[in-house]
Amino acid sequence: MKLAVAYGSHLPVLMKLLSITDGDVLELGTGIFSTPYLHWACFEKRRLVSYENNPQYYRYNKGYTYGNPLHEMYLIDNWEQADIERPWDVALIDHSPEMRRKQEAKRLANFAKYIVIHDTQPATEHEYNYHEIYPLFKYRYDFTKHPANTSVLSNLVDLTDLNI
Repeated sequence: MKLAVAYGSHLPVLMKLLSITDGDVLELGTGIFSTPYLHWACFEKRRLVSYENNPQYYRYNKGYTYGNPLHEMYLIDNWEQADIERPWDVALIDHSPEMRRKQEAKRLANFAKYIVIHDTQPATEHEYNYHEIYPLFKYRYDFTKHPANTSVLSNLVDLTDLNI
């Protein structure tokens, strides 16, 4: 399991969005920062569904679901197996392989109020090709206060006044 401080650069965005919503939350790709935060922010109040394809990350984070029926976690082999085409207030896209992330953004485009995509900095655009999905969304907000940027996309909520 690789570790870096940049892995948590999306936390301010998640904190803000969870403070202004109260519906279901989707996590695509568990981690040492997002999963503990989302688990406790949603604990006993709202449904959190986490999907992971890396057995090591799955084992590390699976313990968060014990005793909390509102937190579901699934280990999958293929991201097409993730049952995500339904309404979400917040959906975090931070899974591997990285080039797959834009596919899940497309799948969620008309289901999630706020789609949070990690690692949207220009320096890694050649790896992620997010420019291919940006035109699919009416609204976009870029959190650039850390070199590892995070973007919020939406077709359902106007992001013009979002301030993080």
